[in-house]
Amino acid sequence: MIQLLLAKTLGLYLNLMSYVYPKHAFRLAYRFFSQPRKGRFKAEKPPKILQRAQWETHTMDPHVIQTYVWQGNDQVILLVHGWESNASRWKKLIKPLLKTGKTIIALDAPAHGLSSGMEFNVPLYAAFIHKIVERYQPTVLIGHSVGGNAIAYYQKHYPHPAQKLILLGAPSDFKIILKNYLKLLGLNRRIYRFLKAYTQKRFEVTLESFSAALFVESLTLPGIIVHDKEDTVVLWEESEKIAKAWPKAEFITTRGLGHSLHDAYLYQTLIDFIEKP
Repeated sequence: MIQLLLAKTLGLYLNLMSYVYPKHAFRLAYRFFSQPRKGRFKAEKPPKILQRAQWETHTMDPHVIQTYVWQGNDQVILLVHGWESNASRWKKLIKPLLKTGKTIIALDAPAHGLSSGMEFNVPLYAAFIHKIVERYQPTVLIGHSVGGNAIAYYQKHYPHPAQKLILLGAPSDFKIILKNYLKLLGLNRRIYRFLKAYTQKRFEVTLESFSAALFVESLTLPGIIVHDKEDTVVLWEESEKIAKAWPKAEFITTRGLGHSLHDAYLYQTLIDFIEKP
């Protein structure tokens, strides 16, 4: 309740500012939209699961990308987390994945965990993914939430040697994400028009075409898409859009797992898919 009140208060302030100092209001609106409020942690106090990994840092000027490696054989699985999270969100999946004998790599997104930056966006996250894919050559990519959207974007815009993809609770349309932000803060049409125009100019893509469903429509790779019917963060219909556009993917619907999708039976299903020749 307090967080909702703060969001509405911020929205009211931005709406008023959009008439008095529009440029300032627009900059603040984008900043609050693109800057995570949580997901960081201190290097001297990392989550336990990350303490057991080998830490490797990579540079992509001007950015620093933090990765965590659980060493296994020469087959690599890359884990891509979502918004306001970090590589430790995979702690419940890493344990069963390690039993496959494969090498597990997890990265921190831009402005998350120990990776650099103050801004998060999907094209930048896809560039991070590309840098790590070039270094480790994973055969399987697994993405949760916006991490799944970033994988879809990556597959569309970069060379991709991956053999299998898994998307968990992933949103499809950027316009839905933007509209949810506007609704949460109660922002006016002036700010919406600015954010829409700014996004289209900066990333050279219309809101309508910034869609995971469009990114995957030409994919020939096998995949799994998982979404919970009771997900209150990303609607089930978002993954349904992706599934309809990607005929090679199996669409799994769960109930009662929410957005996190932590479940031993589900994880075994994913491992069976990964192990299948």
